[in-house]
Amino acid sequence: MPLPLEGIKILDLSRTLPGLFCTQLLADFGAEIIKIENKGGDQGRWANPLIGESSARFYAVNRNKKSITLDLKREEGKSAFKRLVASSDVVVDGFRPGVMEKLGLDYNALKNINQGIVYCALNGFGSTGPLRSFAAHDINILSMAGVTGLTGTSDGNPGMSPVQLAGTAGGSLYAVIAILIALIYRQQTGQGQFCDVSMLDGTISLLAFTLAEWSGWGRLPQRGKELITGGYAFSQIYETSDSRYVSVGAAEPKFWEEFCLRIGLPEYITTQRRPEMQAQMIENINTRIKQKSQAEWMDIFNDANICFTPVLEVDEMCEHPQVVARDMIIKLSNFKGSGKDMVWAGLPVKLSASPGQVKLTFPKPGEHTTEVLTSAGYTAKEIELLKITGVI
Repeated sequence: MPLPLEGIKILDLSRTLPGLFCTQLLADFGAEIIKIENKGGDQGRWANPLIGESSARFYAVNRNKKSITLDLKREEGKSAFKRLVASSDVVVDGFRPGVMEKLGLDYNALKNINQGIVYCALNGFGSTGPLRSFAAHDINILSMAGVTGLTGTSDGNPGMSPVQLAGTAGGSLYAVIAILIALIYRQQTGQGQFCDVSMLDGTISLLAFTLAEWSGWGRLPQRGKELITGGYAFSQIYETSDSRYVSVGAAEPKFWEEFCLRIGLPEYITTQRRPEMQAQMIENINTRIKQKSQAEWMDIFNDANICFTPVLEVDEMCEHPQVVARDMIIKLSNFKGSGKDMVWAGLPVKLSASPGQVKLTFPKPGEHTTEVLTSAGYTAKEIELLKITGVI
């Protein structure tokens, strides 16, 4: 059965997580990803921690891709890239705005070669605005988007996210959406287009409910004090007797009622959303929850139809029956003879007629250079000359 994106060729200029994760998602559904690297391979291959000779992070976001090495600062390298563009569908540019323009390889230059090319620029701040050329990591984007200021407890400092939300949710996923929309538009019109994806823009868009609450309450939201960020007893994390934690999200009255009955505090059923009662309820519920272990509380709520879950460590998550049933963890023991296990997330999108496939093959630097250039019309003699002159 063919994968839905088979026949789509993508030139991937990414060096960091947002672009690499984007193209891996597309690869899982059949797109041919041609990873264009500097000679010797991009630096992401060697970042700690290592598994064998390569970075575990490289293996996390580069499965099922091809690799070519190409010096884009050389005229011969630029010429080769343009020839690849002529027969490709998508370019993913993870550089800061202006880099590809200086090379003469920006969208305006490439669309003259291939009117149908979809060019996705994915970076921190987008192609316009006063910060377009500034560098930023995930921590900076989340801070500017207002996410960090609302993360953490009310009596503590702003918290740092352990997940690269700006890069993945704000960047990678929106880049995938943009590319797929642009490909559908091309199918309808024959025209490609420029996709301008900013991690800051994407992260801000995730604040939909937060912005709505600000609008509705007429005041700025406060860290750790809102309905679902720690200010209310029905949406809270409680510590257990074994220094573990459980989470409750009983926003609906029926869930809250059952929660109160099962923990033995029925007097709080009618005070669920009374602001003046929250501090007292949180303190007393926390005292009650601390009387039993996490496992004991999970047994008590095992047959309850409410939003009550354990706070799991990553290794526990991997072994949870729900995660296992959904094939969301892929694990290879003694990966590449390293003595270490490598763990990947499975496919988060389940399609009934055209499911994706996880193929755990990883390219060596430049492994597919000859194959890719041959498919672009280069002769063996031309390829050998490029090797001799150091272009590839």
